[in-house]
Amino acid sequence: MEAHAKSDYFEPGDLTALVCIDDPDLQKTVVDQLAPLNYKVHTGLFVEDISLKLNTHVYDVVIIYETFNDSDLETNQVLLEATGIPASQRRTQYLVLIGPNLVTNDDMAAFAYSVDLTFSLSDVSNLKPVLRRGAIRHKEFYLPFCETLKAIGAV
Repeated sequence: MEAHAKSDYFEPGDLTALVCIDDPDLQKTVVDQLAPLNYKVHTGLFVEDISLKLNTHVYDVVIIYETFNDSDLETNQVLLEATGIPASQRRTQYLVLIGPNLVTNDDMAAFAYSVDLTFSLSDVSNLKPVLRRGAIRHKEFYLPFCETLKAIGAV
């Protein structure tokens, strides 16, 4: 089975997700779990394509495969690109790193890799509830900070 590019059309106010997974079965599983959460999804199959998408749209959720393009965590170009986004944009995005060598909800690993959530492949069937809870927590955490920035005119 081949991985297929998915590009929903976005309207203002839509929940958006970028799925950077080059394993077709895993990609389908993840995309299928995002649909009930009302995310409109783009997929990225190549580093250049993902880089362009990250630079032209602020996604609510970005899901990155640990071994994308046969890389590891130190050489993963998608991870490096996503974590290099300016802080003002990163506050509005929820970065998820998914892979065979990760533990679900490992806060220290998430901190070490500059993402918001780590997720184990063995737990992928539970992505939907964990992602929903994590994304809500993320928005609640940053809400006072973002409101303060708006109040002082910094945004």
